[in-house]
Amino acid sequence: MTDSPGHDHVHLEETTPWVRRWLRLEGFAGLALGWVVWQSYGGELFWFVPLLLVPDVSTAGYLGGNHTGAIAYNVAHNWFVGGVVLGLGVWLSTPVLGMAGAILVAHTGIDRVLGYGLKYPTSFQDTHLGRIGRQTPA
Repeated sequence: MTDSPGHDHVHLEETTPWVRRWLRLEGFAGLALGWVVWQSYGGELFWFVPLLLVPDVSTAGYLGGNHTGAIAYNVAHNWFVGGVVLGLGVWLSTPVLGMAGAILVAHTGIDRVLGYGLKYPTSFQDTHLGRIGRQTPA
């Protein structure tokens, strides 16, 4: 099957496994960076692990429906927001802000390692990394 003369059709599912592996590796790097920054501020592992769960409070946005939930979730689960908070903490010499940024970056990293991505407003399971959770046959 071809889309146009001389071009073979490629199914997305056949091209994405390496991309998913790359994004998971990138996530591991974000988790490591968050940990290093956290430690550089004198943070302890005892607090780092439970605080990694705090960004998941944003899933409460799903109480307002899929669209609101996706927005709330995505605000707390992306590299940009974590980087801005971290950058402001460094720029303003405010350790608590830097540590909050480190948590956001690390949390985004661990989510990517686990295969969780930014959400689409169609469903919590629809992410930029693909559909998560159990697949039900159509």
